Amino acid sequence: MQLKALILAAGKGTRMKSDLPKVIHLVNGVPMVQKILNELKKIDTEENILILGHKKEEILAKIKDVSYVVQEEQLGTGHAIMQAKELLKDYEGDVMILCGDTPLLKSETLEKMYNYHKENGCTTTVLTAIYENPFGYGRIVKENGDVVGIVEEKEASEEIKKIKEVNAGVYCCNSKELFKALDRIDNNNEKGEYYLTDIIGIQVKDGKKVSSFVLEDSEEILGVNSKVELAQASRVLRERKNKELMEEGVILIDPATTYIEETVKIGKDTVIYPGVVLQGNTVIGENCEIIGNTRIIDSTLKNNIRVESSVIEESILEDKVTMGPFAHLRPKAHLKEKVHIGNFVEVKKSTLEPGVKAGHLTYLGNATVGKDTNIGAGTITCNYDGVNKFDTHIGEKVFIGSSTMLVAPVNIGDNALTGAGSVITKDVPEDSLAVERNKQLIKLKWRK
Repeated sequence: MQLKALILAAGKGTRMKSDLPKVIHLVNGVPMVQKILNELKKIDTEENILILGHKKEEILAKIKDVSYVVQEEQLGTGHAIMQAKELLKDYEGDVMILCGDTPLLKSETLEKMYNYHKENGCTTTVLTAIYENPFGYGRIVKENGDVVGIVEEKEASEEIKKIKEVNAGVYCCNSKELFKALDRIDNNNEKGEYYLTDIIGIQVKDGKKVSSFVLEDSEEILGVNSKVELAQASRVLRERKNKELMEEGVILIDPATTYIEETVKIGKDTVIYPGVVLQGNTVIGENCEIIGNTRIIDSTLKNNIRVESSVIEESILEDKVTMGPFAHLRPKAHLKEKVHIGNFVEVKKSTLEPGVKAGHLTYLGNATVGKDTNIGAGTITCNYDGVNKFDTHIGEKVFIGSSTMLVAPVNIGDNALTGAGSVITKDVPEDSLAVERNKQLIKLKWRK
């Protein structure tokens, strides 16, 4: 495919009422302009070029590995495209022009439009939609089936306002002919700007073929100019994501009350209950059960896992783990096969080997716990001395008594036991019992 893309992303987006550049606001968890780049990647464009201006550094901090040019002054869409002229001076193929605030466009639409453009030998193809109420949109004026002009609402006659085919703001153009026409446009208009749409009239006068490709789903051209429209776009993308997952075999009990971002992957026969939030690069395997009020971020869950009302951040859960309710995995927690953590258990930067159980009221930080070890209620790995973090190593088949304080750095050997209420400050050899308590003191009749 000899196709490059130019994405308009230089504007201030004042109607968003935000300090953020408009195009990096998130739609279903992904920056708007990144969503467009993701769709372009699916059709294998040769190069995608952002046209940046307002707060370009903030955009480039979010969007990696992309070509760009800079429009220092925002003097219209035609002026924006002209900033790429030098970059494309030796390019002989086609360019697709898109806006960075139209995240609902699908790769299938863009590919069909490009194929139509090539098959019909067009110099320029305009993506269009049919609206019963086209108010506010530029109208597509045609003669003998070809496009001869695009007339904006404020400049349209009553007759032209009756046209229901509108400009969707996406163009596929022969690169050489595009820049030839752009060299001839002017800014003799109310705003004093150079409009990209003016190339249509110039190319028609030159006898070039300009056509329209009509969208099947007009919802795709929704442009995001406000926080209200941002929410609308996110809703559409969530509905698409939910449908895609269900078609692949995922069970969503109530899709309307489930929040699943674009980048999440879920295996078949996994059940997602209402109130679940799945974000970022989360991957969930098959036959899992994720129950209400659970939030999972950037984590990997393998197969046959059950999580209830818990939070998981940047962690790994292997097969047949059970977790919750009200448990919390902080970054770099790794729960291996058949681990169980229950009510009010927090794990951070720790590895729990197969079969470990920590049923309630426990904190495990900077720890390794050997297989089939039982962690009693109220256990804490005291990993921080106010300056540095230290590690705790617990062996296999250990029994940690309730309310044990393990003051790191400390090692507990295989098959060892700690007495309930102990404060363990020294290493415990394997097969040993460690008890550290003050002598119980009773003073009779103390109340008197």
